[in-house]
Amino acid sequence: MSQLTLTALPNIPLVKKGDEIARIVLDGLHSAEIELRDGDVIVIASKIISKAEGRVVRLKDVIPSERALELATETDKDAREIELMLQESSDVVRVRKGLIVTRHRLGFVSANAGIDHSNVQEGAEDFVLLLPIDPDASAEKIRGQVMKETGKQVAVIIADSHGRPHRLGTIGIAIGAAGIPALEDWRGRKDLFGYELKYTDIGLADMLASAATLLFGQAREGTPIVHVRGAVWHGEPNNARTLVRPKEMDLFP
Repeated sequence: MSQLTLTALPNIPLVKKGDEIARIVLDGLHSAEIELRDGDVIVIASKIISKAEGRVVRLKDVIPSERALELATETDKDAREIELMLQESSDVVRVRKGLIVTRHRLGFVSANAGIDHSNVQEGAEDFVLLLPIDPDASAEKIRGQVMKETGKQVAVIIADSHGRPHRLGTIGIAIGAAGIPALEDWRGRKDLFGYELKYTDIGLADMLASAATLLFGQAREGTPIVHVRGAVWHGEPNNARTLVRPKEMDLFP
């Protein structure tokens, strides 16, 4: 019988710059009385990766460019925050009052370049949080540290909340992955009636990230790390960048 078990790790401290996320993961597993097995997956909210990597920015230290000031007039948004969006993005895709959609430097299209105001740090509304510089590398580093200490072949996914074109509501997606086929190729498999799949790719890391996000919550939950047991995959690992549709293949530029 197929079964997938997700457990939010307890007693996760407030993360600050320089903290070792792998150590926090291992301490959380100990608190949850979970002994790692080969094939387990650790899903981590991007927010605590960003904090540990020092991606907190104080808005009063940001000087808006002329382009940021123009977009601020057009959108009624803070020009300093827009400046950060421009720095974090390769392209501005859409603009309207209260919203800017960009193509992030990591490749995906999202609102406000993934810049976050919530749960940045206590008593500091002037601070915002940027996404990690290289989430795939961060996932690989954590995976390596966990494996070194436990000897177990685990996978690590870094998840972030994103909106979706033509759909309401945010879901969790993988922006970093290591030790797992983030994009799994199902071509060549056969369905119940023997039909061979010819075009089917599965966003495995996104599926697991979204499931874990249900346990992360979006407000005061304080559970940014989830242990997953029972996930099954085939094929060689690839990273989260493989999930980004190339711009030349995008039918909705």
